[in-house]
Amino acid sequence: MPDSNAHTPASAQAKRGTGGAGTAAAGAAVRSASSVAAVSSSEARTDERRFRTYTFVVLTLGLVAAFAVSAWLPFKGNADLWWIGLVLTVAFLLAEQLGINVDVRSGISWTISFTEIPLVIGFFVAPFEVVLAAHLVAGIGTLLARKVVGRVLYNAGAFLLEITGAFAVAGLVKQATGAVDMTWVAALAGTLAAPLVSTLLALAAVRVLRRRMRVSTAVRLTGRILVVGFVNASVGLSGYLVIASTPKAWPLVLAVFLGLTALYWAYSDLLREQRDMEALSDVSLMVARSGQQAAARPANRADELVGGVDVREWATIAERIKDQLAAGRVVLRLRLEPKDAMRVVVAGDELPLADPAADDPLLRLPGAHVRHFRITEANPDVRSALIDRGAQEALVVPLRSASQLLGVVEAHDRLSRWRGFGKYDVQLLGTMASHLATSLDNRRLLATLRHDAYHDPLTGHLNRPGFRQVAKEPLRDFANAVVLRIDLDVFSTVSDALGYAWADRMVIAAGRRIRDALGEEVPLARLEGASFAALLVGCAPENAHHAAERLRTELSAPYPVDRLSVEANAMVGYATTSPEDNGDAVDIDGLLQRADVAVRATRGGEEVRGYVPSMGQIFLRRFQLVTQFRQSLEDEQVSVHYQPKITLPNRQVQGVEALVRWVHPEFGRLGPDEFVPAIEAAGLIGVLTSFVLEASLRRARKWLDEGLRISVAVNLSVRNLADEDFPAKVARELERFDVPPELLTFELTESGVMSDPQKALPILRELHSLGIVLAVDDFGTGYSSLAYLRQLPVDQVKIDKSFVLGMGTDLGDLAVVRSIVELGHSLGLTVVAEGVEEDVARDQLEAMGCDVAQGYLISRPLPEDRLEAWLQARTARSPGRHSETVLTLLT
Repeated sequence: MPDSNAHTPASAQAKRGTGGAGTAAAGAAVRSASSVAAVSSSEARTDERRFRTYTFVVLTLGLVAAFAVSAWLPFKGNADLWWIGLVLTVAFLLAEQLGINVDVRSGISWTISFTEIPLVIGFFVAPFEVVLAAHLVAGIGTLLARKVVGRVLYNAGAFLLEITGAFAVAGLVKQATGAVDMTWVAALAGTLAAPLVSTLLALAAVRVLRRRMRVSTAVRLTGRILVVGFVNASVGLSGYLVIASTPKAWPLVLAVFLGLTALYWAYSDLLREQRDMEALSDVSLMVARSGQQAAARPANRADELVGGVDVREWATIAERIKDQLAAGRVVLRLRLEPKDAMRVVVAGDELPLADPAADDPLLRLPGAHVRHFRITEANPDVRSALIDRGAQEALVVPLRSASQLLGVVEAHDRLSRWRGFGKYDVQLLGTMASHLATSLDNRRLLATLRHDAYHDPLTGHLNRPGFRQVAKEPLRDFANAVVLRIDLDVFSTVSDALGYAWADRMVIAAGRRIRDALGEEVPLARLEGASFAALLVGCAPENAHHAAERLRTELSAPYPVDRLSVEANAMVGYATTSPEDNGDAVDIDGLLQRADVAVRATRGGEEVRGYVPSMGQIFLRRFQLVTQFRQSLEDEQVSVHYQPKITLPNRQVQGVEALVRWVHPEFGRLGPDEFVPAIEAAGLIGVLTSFVLEASLRRARKWLDEGLRISVAVNLSVRNLADEDFPAKVARELERFDVPPELLTFELTESGVMSDPQKALPILRELHSLGIVLAVDDFGTGYSSLAYLRQLPVDQVKIDKSFVLGMGTDLGDLAVVRSIVELGHSLGLTVVAEGVEEDVARDQLEAMGCDVAQGYLISRPLPEDRLEAWLQARTARSPGRHSETVLTLLT
């Protein structure tokens, strides 16, 4: 039966659709394409008026045509054949009930109803009025039984025109051939006229409702409908003629009819499964492709996404579902987070109710199954919800991921004259919802991973990669831009004193202050530790310093930590786009690098510094040192110097401290304070430590061969203490040079150990178990010395030279040194004083009971050849214990 995707309003609340056309004699149904978005209410009212007018015209023409044909072909009744009308009515009803829906393509469907068979037979066995009445009763009864009450008048007019057109064509053919009785040619021609009339009515409805359909498409559909009608009419006509001439042949006719029905059904199922698979694939691909496009968006445009998919893409997805279900409207309600309100996307007719009540019965769906609601069968609550939506029926299915509700899909009012949503529609929507929920959940997971990849987990601000990504677009659009680099210098202090949890709280608080000071729109990133970066676009260079000063003032205010108030200091470096950029695209990495150089320059005293080109030489020099270090080792530009240490009061040479020196071919002589931090930051400290250790053990081995027992001290980095294989490497070197482990001393700073005691302490215990002497360097400058000293497996403490140098003029420094000596001895440790440059300092240390002295008064650090000369010139050799030679410093 020809069928369009139109439906008239069934009630005051029902919304219009597109017009429909149908006839009991037609063997195919057509649904015109209606790929439109939600329309305005004014357009909806206009379309309703147009369709009502069209319905009146169709019904009027149908009545006029019926009276005209009845007058032309007057009824000649026979009381003995009263039952023929009942038989035809039952035949038409059966033909409609056996209807098969075939989805040919998106927006186009056929309904094969076999009504041509009783129609073609009706030409031979009953007059026009009986056939017309039978078809009207069967057609309108089917509509009412399926609760399609909003289109009765239009379809009644269509039924009248279909049957009157069929009998008019048959009568004209009969007159043209001069036949007395109905011939098979006339019956066949009349039967084909019915679907043709139905199709023309459907195409006219498309035009009335201002829907677009190409002429080629309309011609192609008409041709296909006539082919199907011809096949059905031929089967009915052949069966009637065979049975009329040979009554016993009815089983064969029935078999042919059943075979044709089975063929139609098989073809229908095949096409339906194909279309369903295409629809499922399309929806999944739409979500996947839109997710890939979303991944290319900047991190600051995530608000355009729903579950990781562009909001605009959901309209396309909803439209695809609507077309596949032949629905008048599809509504997607999607939720980003459990506490967020649902976002609504509509395809098809306008949705009167965009924001349903919290207790909406259509949205209170347990499980993940499809629910089918009809207004004629629903309870009062569901009926009210359908009326609010302007729908006669609805399929509703939730989108769930585990127990989380991701959204709800609603499909309203199937666009078919003969039937509403069926079991196949329920199955399709359920499967599609399952695929959609899985795709949506995957996209949300990818969106979460992408967010985590570009954001700092502690503060929620951008991280370094996210900052680069977000800054690209503003730097492209604005000529003036400033990158601020902020360092909070209290982070390590708080982590040492109170632990990392409190330090993290300070970082979070600092991030909030920066956000409050700069505003929500400014890209802000936490780079590492307590270091932040911010991008100010449209900021003139002359205003950059003022902005940096204001930010530093905000960050330097005390931080309340529990019941404490922690004083903090912030350093801000900034870099601006400059005329030297020559209008080229500014590189965010370059600006960050300049701001980093500027913030490092603040350590010279100023707390806010702007980048100037001369600062770049510092970074370039540091970069050269790092990249050239390995080659410098091979070229013997790096060497080890040794500074002697003597015991007090007998002034015997107890050992030496190994100190690295670098004579660079371009920069000249470099001290360790200049290049060691750069080497350490580049991860090359292990190479440097191995080099110094090997040189020191080789020197100790030579002394042992000469009968001298002089220990060597090597400085360790915090990165060495993070290497679990380091003790094993040291053990191999000791075995290689055959040096007793007690002649090797490792010096490590207190802050290095305390930066990560959980990693450092096991390494120290393993080194100490080898027999290696461990010394705490720069003792007295940390904040937790006394608390941790008893836990450290150390043998020596070295008093920081700042206290030793100030002993002669500062009573406080003198008291600190005396306290350290007494503390060290009370814990059974050897106390070493470095920075001894005057006789009075040496004498004071000797009077305090300090064990070992080291400093310029004794000797500067010397290369290996000069150290040998110093030992020969400044020491006297005498026999010691175990037949070893002892070196005593000459006065």
